[in-house]
Amino acid sequence: MSRLKPVEVSTNAFRFCRLTVALIFWIALFTQSKELIILNFIIMAVSALLKVRHAPLVLLWALTIDKIHPSKTEVVDENGMVFAHGLGATLSLIALAILYAGFTIPGWTFVFFLCVLKTSSAFGYCGGLKLYMCMNSGSCCRVGKAVKKITHV
Repeated sequence: MSRLKPVEVSTNAFRFCRLTVALIFWIALFTQSKELIILNFIIMAVSALLKVRHAPLVLLWALTIDKIHPSKTEVVDENGMVFAHGLGATLSLIALAILYAGFTIPGWTFVFFLCVLKTSSAFGYCGGLKLYMCMNSGSCCRVGKAVKKITHV
């Protein structure tokens, strides 16, 4: 696993990114829109590739609203965010695979699961980042310890 790499990002841009992704998932669920799940997959995949400082929604906020009304910055772990964004993209891809395979009820149930995860992330508890931190430090919950054992075999 990689070491922690602290970077500064605009607090409001980071919050905007988290809230927007959660909102898109909820709208996708209520409208049964696979296209919005594809949009979230793209956002998460590009965010993982470009890293948090250059994530599309962070940049959108930083280049518009932050120019008019700058916010404070916060320090986040860049490597952890790459992992979390990659995990979010992977889970979105799984949801799409289930839906496009014709399993409507399990697919939308999985999307509901993603809505709950992304909502908790939007309000400050990112499960993907927590899992990454657990795998890089010694302080894990039982699930994290099991994952850590599997990845270090």
